Amino acid sequence: MSGINMSETPLRLAVLLSGNGSNLQALIDAIESKQLPGVEIALVVSNNPNAYGLQRALKHALPAIYLPWGPANVPQKTEMSENETRLTSLLRLFQVDFIVLAGWMRILSAPFLEQFPHRVINLHPALLPDDGTGSTYITKDGTEIPVFRGLRAVRQALDAGIKVTGSTIHYVTPEVDAGPVICREEVAVESEDTEESLHERVKVVEHRLIVEAVRKLNRRDAITEHLPYDKITEH
Repeated sequence: MSGINMSETPLRLAVLLSGNGSNLQALIDAIESKQLPGVEIALVVSNNPNAYGLQRALKHALPAIYLPWGPANVPQKTEMSENETRLTSLLRLFQVDFIVLAGWMRILSAPFLEQFPHRVINLHPALLPDDGTGSTYITKDGTEIPVFRGLRAVRQALDAGIKVTGSTIHYVTPEVDAGPVICREEVAVESEDTEESLHERVKVVEHRLIVEAVRKLNRRDAITEHLPYDKITEH
């Protein structure tokens, strides 16, 4: 993978998705409206042949590939799965700089992530601490709330009865939903919220945050004390 954008060479993104692709659409819209100068989507990959995100990509003349991801090819701790090996080849073929997991419903192994250090980011529908680790988060009003990880984060927020949840964009590490944070935003939980209604409001925030995160990556200021500059530029 090439280095972070330091010239007029566009920052090339791969977007990995499994479903609707609304966050892909947010990136497409931002690029086409000149909100993300110097950024282009080089490749869209889905493990689901029926993912509408693939159609979104094709409508905008973007390379869109269905990559079968069978359950027999589960990532191992010491080596990449066959699926990941094929994905790695695609990413290198398309000269991708950063990988955006936008509703990608598969876990990526540590050996895969080691191929692309600090170049894989994920959207998570809950608030994560700055360094991604820990079991609690302090909201803007000083309230301590649990950290919800995994696929049921929105449901967990409702079940816990908290008043604030949100969305986080973070670097991907081998530990699920535990990487350093790039940006995040709080979302109020309303008394009448269902899982669906709350998730829809979180998605609105996600669409804004993913654009902000990519802008930071392109400007080379997606830097925190937990992920120094030299770490995000090495490869």
